[in-house]
Amino acid sequence: MKNLKRTFLLSIFVLILAGSTQAQTGLKTGDVAPNFAAKDSEGKSINLAQLLKQNKSVVLFFYRGQWCPYCSKHIKELQDSLQSLSAKGAYVVGVTPETDESISKTKEKTKASFSLISDRGYQIMKNYKVNFVMEETLASKYKSYGIDVAKNNGADEAVLPVPATYVIGKDGKIKFVQFDTDYKKRASIKEILTVL
Repeated sequence: MKNLKRTFLLSIFVLILAGSTQAQTGLKTGDVAPNFAAKDSEGKSINLAQLLKQNKSVVLFFYRGQWCPYCSKHIKELQDSLQSLSAKGAYVVGVTPETDESISKTKEKTKASFSLISDRGYQIMKNYKVNFVMEETLASKYKSYGIDVAKNNGADEAVLPVPATYVIGKDGKIKFVQFDTDYKKRASIKEILTVL
C-alpha cells in the first residue's frame, strides 16, 4: 500500500513537472552546441571545443541529482557501456546542478568514471535550454519525501535540468537529442551508439 501511494504521488509529480517544464525546448539536432569550460568533480579542466579536437564526439547528458533513481540508473548504464562508447571515439560528460559533495555520492552509487560537472550558476544548463526552477509547491512535495533540491544544489532556489542527452559531432553540431520533460525517459545506449 505504501508503494502504491508513493507511485501515485510520483505520478502526480510527473504531471506537475511536465507542466512546469513545457516552456523548455532544449536544443535541436543540427544546432551548434554551445561551448563550455568547467572543472569536473576530479578537478580536471573540461572544455567542449578541446574535447572535440581530441575525440570524434562528445556525449553530453544532464541529470537531476544523486537522489534520483532514474538518473543513477542512466549513469550506471553509461558507465557499463563506457568502453563501447569510447571505442567509437566518444567522450562522456555529465552535467548536474548538484554540489561536488553530492556528485561524490553519485559516483559511489554508480561507479561513474567519466567527467561529472557541477553547473554552479546553471550556465551550461541555460545555454542548452534545459534548466527550470521548480515551483514552490513541487519543491515542498519533494522535501516531504526527504529531497531538498535547493540544499542538494547548495543554492537558494530549487533548479533542475530537464534530463537530456546530446551527442555532439566533431564539427560542433548536435547529431542526436533526447529531451523529454518526463524525467523517467532517458536516451538508450543503443540510440547513442547508433549515431556515434
